[in-house]
Amino acid sequence: MSNDNEVVLDKEKQNELKKMKLERKEGEPTSAFKGASWGALLVGVSAYLIGLFNSTMQLNEKGYYFAILIFGLYSAVSLQKAVRDKDEGIPVTGIYYGISWVALIVSISLMAIGLYNAGSLVLSEKGFYGMAFVLSLFAAITVQKNIRDSQRARERD
Repeated sequence: MSNDNEVVLDKEKQNELKKMKLERKEGEPTSAFKGASWGALLVGVSAYLIGLFNSTMQLNEKGYYFAILIFGLYSAVSLQKAVRDKDEGIPVTGIYYGISWVALIVSISLMAIGLYNAGSLVLSEKGFYGMAFVLSLFAAITVQKNIRDSQRARERD
């Protein structure tokens, strides 16, 4: 009798798996992963911007850190796209690929140099800005990857 119950349970599990696969295309990220990625991006960028808004820095300093955030986000997404395109055999010019790497390295370097030389910031503030910056970059890359994976999964059908 227990074997019959096991068979019924196995069929139920198989039906659930089939239903899940129908809802989510092959290769598409899960909704939880997409939500976590968007959440991390929102938290990272929001925390960074709220910290800038509430800081006692001069307006030109705030502008510097804001510009670095935008530059870093753009360069990280651009590099992720160039690396993935190259990996998938989509043509990427060497100059674009190289500029993408240089832009990301420059944005991270500018952030590190700016925080190192920021005499008005205490160490905990420097760490806060550094961590919010890194979280934002990583999340932007992940969100872009999720969008591309979802588009590719839909194109296969």
